[in-house]
Amino acid sequence: MSVSTASLSDALDSLGLPGSLHGISALRPGQRVAGPVFTVTYEPVDGTGGTVGDFLDDVPAGAVILIDNAGRTDCTVWGGIMSQTARELGIAGTVINGTCRDVAVAASAGYPLWSVSKFMRTGKDRVRVAAVQAPVVVDGVTIAPGDILVADDDGAVAVPAARWEEVRGIAQRIDDVEEAIVEAVRGGATLAAARAQHGYHSLQTRKDHS
Repeated sequence: MSVSTASLSDALDSLGLPGSLHGISALRPGQRVAGPVFTVTYEPVDGTGGTVGDFLDDVPAGAVILIDNAGRTDCTVWGGIMSQTARELGIAGTVINGTCRDVAVAASAGYPLWSVSKFMRTGKDRVRVAAVQAPVVVDGVTIAPGDILVADDDGAVAVPAARWEEVRGIAQRIDDVEEAIVEAVRGGATLAAARAQHGYHSLQTRKDHS
């Protein structure tokens, strides 16, 4: 799957769909994942306690884990043991609406991570797993288990599973148009003329695709 999160975001805009997850970024350049999402929701602990969870045992190979910790940056929900274990299990990567730690371990293991931030303080006795494989809402985007999550150097985008082929097709056409514009400029055209010729300024405009 070669289309970028930028083109997918533009395609979603053209359909009037949300999906771009603001505030979540790659922890190192050159990472890229795409796959069905496996959702995990965290919540603050109360008097009954709770654990950070052993949900990794249930994540299928090729899935992209999405952890929603409500964007908290004061404690982590992902660390070195999890990165190394996920890599061994063939999990594609992890996207966190929150914080991770042990990023050097993840890098050494070659495990892709995206998060709001990185911070070393443990989430143990601060947060606990509240739900697994339930819909989550991140930055106003509702994401259900099995939706397609794509992440690269520009961030993360979620696409409803039922609209994936439609969105991917539009995104591919956007990529093709942008490539054609660059080729036209290389051939001597002005940027303005190349963009006009290929309809660049209306690529992301909302359209009726019904």
